[in-house]
Amino acid sequence: MVLGSDDDLRTRVSEVVADGADALGMAGGDGSLAAVAAVAAARGLPFVCIPVGTRNHFALDLGVDRHDVPGAMDAFTDGVERLIDVGHVNGRIFLNNVSLGIYGEAVQEAGYRDSKLRTLAETARRVLGPSGPVPALRLVDDTGREHARLAVLLVSNNPYALNGPGLGTRPTLASGQLGILVLDTPEERQHHPGRAWSAPHLEVQAPATVHAGIDGEAVELVAPLEFVVRPAALRVRISARHPGASPAARIPPP
Repeated sequence: MVLGSDDDLRTRVSEVVADGADALGMAGGDGSLAAVAAVAAARGLPFVCIPVGTRNHFALDLGVDRHDVPGAMDAFTDGVERLIDVGHVNGRIFLNNVSLGIYGEAVQEAGYRDSKLRTLAETARRVLGPSGPVPALRLVDDTGREHARLAVLLVSNNPYALNGPGLGTRPTLASGQLGILVLDTPEERQHHPGRAWSAPHLEVQAPATVHAGIDGEAVELVAPLEFVVRPAALRVRISARHPGASPAARIPPP
């Protein structure tokens, strides 16, 4: 199925399922992958990731060779199947992460996709300046400490490795945990400025609609934000000739 410019992705996928599809795949970026994966998870169908997006973060962590698109398609006929978790925020699925704060504001900007670093820097200066409109996000971390002025909040479907050779990738997509990373604004840094922990759920309070980036797509969410992980909710198929694990998972133990 090839999408036309006016096609709604979820509608077309639902039509394919109604016609009797026994597996679903998507050739696209992480946002498009998540939309199709949501249908696959709801219908209990296996899902195949075809990495043709810009960065293909999900493919990397899933263990799909991002430089072998034809090989990725072999998963339909010669794939190794396993179960992975998916994240949900207010009922919406995410495969990678949800970003709020500086990134959540930056991804709303028209120029974000063309110049990500510049847009992030400009947004950071605007948000963190003396009179910057810091998003009023509040949460309580795993130690019981409240964070009331957050510069960055990243909630991921399974935690990222924060050090070592696998930095920035997820060792597993089947831990049954969210990864949570917070960075306070400068005036709130009476303690260590950042904290990372894992939990199966998280609630974030905010007074109004919140700008967010979900798997790189700009969205608006209505508070309170309820994050949960759905363990083993998605069947995935990966080509037998691909690694089948992220860089962090492939690092041998010391």
